[in-house]
Amino acid sequence: MTADNPMTGPAASPLAAISLKIVGLVAIISAIIDYFVLLLPPDFLNPQWLLGLTTQLVDRGIVPLVGIALLLTGLWVERMAGSGGRRSNLLLDLRFLVCSLSSLLGIIFLIIVVTHVFNVRTTSQEALAQVSREAGEATSQLEQRLAGELSQQRDQLNLLFQDDELLQQAIQTGQLPEEVRQFQGNPEALDQFLNQRAQEAQQRIQTEIGTRREAADQQVRREATKSAIRVATGGLLLAIGYVVIGWTGLRRLMSASR
Repeated sequence: MTADNPMTGPAASPLAAISLKIVGLVAIISAIIDYFVLLLPPDFLNPQWLLGLTTQLVDRGIVPLVGIALLLTGLWVERMAGSGGRRSNLLLDLRFLVCSLSSLLGIIFLIIVVTHVFNVRTTSQEALAQVSREAGEATSQLEQRLAGELSQQRDQLNLLFQDDELLQQAIQTGQLPEEVRQFQGNPEALDQFLNQRAQEAQQRIQTEIGTRREAADQQVRREATKSAIRVATGGLLLAIGYVVIGWTGLRRLMSASR
């Protein structure tokens, strides 16, 4: 008979079991520490902070799931090798604790999905309101500026109308159109002309402000939708994975303990 290869057969099972359990435990513990660090300093009343927190939790949610899978696989290999004793108390069984943790994480990730969607909605509404306020402020500043420029132009033209030489010089240099000469001595027509030019400028700038506001609104909605879909989908898949592993394991352990 040939001797058993020390790297194969039953001798390899304990080493594989220990390796899988260690890697699984390291992954789970490091993930828990990482999650704890993410919670510091807590600011649960801040939607932006919650949004960043839930996003990072979901992005890193695969690590403890892999750790749980590796740990359970290591425990299974250990049991198949016959080196894992049967626990008389289910609460002291590491498999029970791991499956309970998996179930708890599944529920937590379901809560994270709901929280994230709600915070995306809240932050997007705040961003849209901010865009609306900025557009309103820009419009108000525009009206004030045009009113000041209108008054200044009226005063300048009235001064030029009192001096034909200066008026002619301004027209020749292109500072004023030729048509302003017809308003000399007719202040009502001048006011109508200036008001019309101010309204045209106001409409042009308001159209530009409206275009920018619409683009900003679309960007806010687009980013909110992408964030909600990405994080909600990832969180839901993680929740399903944790719950399936946890509840399946708990059901089998309880059935076996009877």
